[in-house]
Amino acid sequence: MGFIGSVFSPWYRWSGRRDPANHCCINVATYGPGGRFTMTDRGRAALRQTPDTLTVGPSRMHWTGRQLVIEIDEVGALPMVTPVRGRIVLTPSGVTDVEVALTPDGRHIWRPFAPTGRIEVDLTQGHRWQGHGYFDANFGTKALEADFRSWTWGRYPLRDGAACFYDAIRADGSRLALGLHVTPEGVAREITPPAPARMARTLWGIRRDTPADPGFQPRQVMAMLEAPFYSRSLVETRLGGEVTTGVHEALDLRRFRSPLLMPMLAVRVPRRAGWQFADAV
Repeated sequence: MGFIGSVFSPWYRWSGRRDPANHCCINVATYGPGGRFTMTDRGRAALRQTPDTLTVGPSRMHWTGRQLVIEIDEVGALPMVTPVRGRIVLTPSGVTDVEVALTPDGRHIWRPFAPTGRIEVDLTQGHRWQGHGYFDANFGTKALEADFRSWTWGRYPLRDGAACFYDAIRADGSRLALGLHVTPEGVAREITPPAPARMARTLWGIRRDTPADPGFQPRQVMAMLEAPFYSRSLVETRLGGEVTTGVHEALDLRRFRSPLLMPMLAVRVPRRAGWQFADAV
C-alpha cells in the first residue's frame, strides 16, 4: 500500500497531521514463513509524483496504462529487520469508474479501481507466486477516527467477478452498509449485502462480522495481520449459494484513538525523515 499522509503512523498523528506529504510510506506485508512488515514513515524529500507514478524513497508504484508495477526496496520492521526487495505486477481484468463517498459530506472516498485481476509477486524471503489480485484506493481530508467508530470490509472473488462490502459505523452513529458487484470487465452495480454474520473475535478481541447467506457460518481461513485495533485475514463465506474465500478487514477506531497505542506503533512504524534521492541537490 502507498500512503501520502500515513493514516496509521504515530509520527503523522503526533505532528498534528498538518503536512501529509511529510509522512508518506510504502507498506508491504507478507505472511507465513519469512513474513515481513514494512511501514517506514518518510519525509517530504522522499516523495515524488507524476500522473502515473508514485515514488516514496527507494520504492515506487507505476501505472503503465495496462498494469500496476510496484518495485519494492524496503526494510522490515522489528523484530525482522532485513531487506524486503522485489517486484509486484498487477494486471486488472477491467477498471471501474466507481467512486463511493463513505460519509455524506464526501470527506472520505473509496475508489475500487480493479476488484478483479491477476498478480505476480517476486519478493525476497521466498515470496514468489501468481494468483488473484485486487487494486483500490481511499482518499480523505480528515482523520479516520474523527469520522468513524469502526468498520469491516471484505472483497470476495466470484465466478462472475467479485463482491465487495463496506459495513461502517460512523462517529455520529449512522451506518454505511454497502455492497458492490463488479464483473471481470469492470462493470459495477450496487447490491444489497446479505445480513452480516458474526465471526470469532481476533486475538486482540476485535469484533468481526461479514455478509453471508442465511444459515452459513463464515470462518477465518488464515490470520494475516493482527493488531490491537486492526485485523486482516482470509475468510470463507457463502454469497448467493457460492462458497468463496476472500480478504477481510476489521478496524476499531475507538481503540485507535487511544494515545497509549502510539508508542507501540512507533516500534513497527519507524520514522526516517532525512531520506533523499541520489540526484537531490
